[in-house]
Amino acid sequence: MTQPQNEYVGEVRKHLYRSIFISDVHLGTPGCQAELLLDFLKRCDSEYLFLVGDIVDGWRLKKRWYWPQPHNDVLQKLLRKARKGARMIFVPGNHDEFAREYEGFVFGDIQVFNTCEHRLLGGKRMLIIHGDQFDGVVRYHKWLAHLGSWAYDMTVVLNGWLNFARRKLGLPYWSLSAFIKKQVKEAVKIITNFEESVVKYAAEEGFDAVVCGHIHHPSMKQFDGVLYLNDGDWVENGTALVEHLDGRLEIIKWRMQAEPETVHSLPAL
Repeated sequence: MTQPQNEYVGEVRKHLYRSIFISDVHLGTPGCQAELLLDFLKRCDSEYLFLVGDIVDGWRLKKRWYWPQPHNDVLQKLLRKARKGARMIFVPGNHDEFAREYEGFVFGDIQVFNTCEHRLLGGKRMLIIHGDQFDGVVRYHKWLAHLGSWAYDMTVVLNGWLNFARRKLGLPYWSLSAFIKKQVKEAVKIITNFEESVVKYAAEEGFDAVVCGHIHHPSMKQFDGVLYLNDGDWVENGTALVEHLDGRLEIIKWRMQAEPETVHSLPAL
């Protein structure tokens, strides 16, 4: 990449990374924070860009078509980045599982793989996988997953109205669904079981780290020598995992026309 790090878009700095990982965008749903993601894509460039599943919500689009202009703008921006030289890899999730049958294909300079490996700057091996394979509800009771998806959509709608009122009162954004998940002990147990299952698989396959999405819970944890990374989502959190040019790993929470907030960080492996 030849772009200088001190370039500015308007009055805010443009960021240059070695690698960017995003997942759970859910284009095609009202809860998708497409404008926020578009701001992120405009202000961030990278050599590698990994789309770690649930980029397009095929489940929702099958039931009702919803595709406003900002959602189209996000796809167009991704395609332009790929054309301009970013190595872009799409790892489909359960909501865009229709793409899994196209493993190995290239669409608009975007490669499709159901899982893939990335070498970090220091040489460590990273597994990239969406993660629904380790979710018992999705794997064995798909009908229940669809019901849960509907309930989640309703929560997102309620969250939208709640935050509309908060904006009118001059209050910052607050995620209702994230609050509910953190308060329910069973949800915490599910998250922990998911993380441990993903890490166990990565360790068995000989990887030093694993990055996934699926549960909309940004996280960076060490499990018995394997680093677990979840890049979060663009419905509740607006987060991404980035690998800096010096190899540092960081999960950032994006802020519109402002500097990102660090959620988790780790020195180069």
